[in-house]
Amino acid sequence: MFVVIGYLIVCSTIFGGYALAGGHLGALWQPLEVLMIFGGAVGAFVVGNDSKAIKATLKALPTLFKGSKYSKALYMDLLALLFEILAKIRKDGMLSIENDIENPETSPLFSKYPDLLHDHHLIEFIADYLRLMSSGNMDAFQIENLMDNEIDTHHMEGHVPAHCIAKLGDGLPAFGIVAGVMGVVHTMENVSLPPAELGILIAHALVGTFLGILLAYGFVGPLSGLLEQKLEETTKMFQTVKVTLLASLNGYAPAIAVEFGRKVLYSTERPSFLELEAHVKQAKGK
Repeated sequence: MFVVIGYLIVCSTIFGGYALAGGHLGALWQPLEVLMIFGGAVGAFVVGNDSKAIKATLKALPTLFKGSKYSKALYMDLLALLFEILAKIRKDGMLSIENDIENPETSPLFSKYPDLLHDHHLIEFIADYLRLMSSGNMDAFQIENLMDNEIDTHHMEGHVPAHCIAKLGDGLPAFGIVAGVMGVVHTMENVSLPPAELGILIAHALVGTFLGILLAYGFVGPLSGLLEQKLEETTKMFQTVKVTLLASLNGYAPAIAVEFGRKVLYSTERPSFLELEAHVKQAKGK
């Protein structure tokens, strides 16, 4: 939603200012210039990335036009789920959650939180490390190191679409110059035309340079930054799980372990101690 609003602001201010200055908007409609700029940029994008990067980028693009799902309510659900799991372990032992982590979709614990169940990678992350904790053969330092490596891998994979979009945006001004130069070449081919007609051809050529810069910094470039922000939000979920499970592994009670997890959340989504306590009690009563 904010992407669309931002695009509307860009278009209204740039083109509106041009029109208020007396410019004719029709002169900016140069579809062949757009074809050269976008065609060249897309071609370079295909050349510069393998199939995995291209697929990841295409998959990430639709998410840019959706709001963030990482709300305070979702984080409270995550902490409540971790509390219930750790409380069950503390009461009945590690083996008591074996069925829960092997089949999260049918688990009474996990099924209370359908929004979390939709995040396959997060549920897999939780289940895998609970399984390792239940093995009893790894200490907290080993598990923490493994968690850090997995989170780094997740972050690197998630960074690929942002990097691809950033490189695409970086190339658009250059392709705008290419389109502009092609327009100048076309103008020079028709140098015998009257000055008024030559002026029109030169204006058309300059539109290519303008569009390349506008598309780069007004439309494509900002998408890279937005993808980075969304990636940081997904990483924060994994970090919350990591801190909570490690606190439990180091002997802290479930209530204290989830407090560790609460503390690593961003201030904009972090619930207060009392909010989380009330949410956990409500979840346990379901």
